[in-house]
Amino acid sequence: MSKRPDPEKTDAENPEWTEEMFANAQRGTAASRRGPGRPAGSNKVSTTIRFDRDIIEAFQKDGAGWQSRMNDALRDWLRTH
Repeated sequence: MSKRPDPEKTDAENPEWTEEMFANAQRGTAASRRGPGRPAGSNKVSTTIRFDRDIIEAFQKDGAGWQSRMNDALRDWLRTH
């Protein structure tokens, strides 16, 4: 015997799961799509920093990897100053 869903707790974007949904669910699929993450031995540190919009846009215009390119540019500046 199935219990009726409470209309106060359900909506179209988040429907109550059916028995079929539970039967077809796969554990851990979201984490497996994420990828392996940072390579072992990486010396990177996460931080928050503010740059002018035009600086960020200039690095982003070449697509993926813009943060690494920005890191390389800062490293090059450090070598010359």
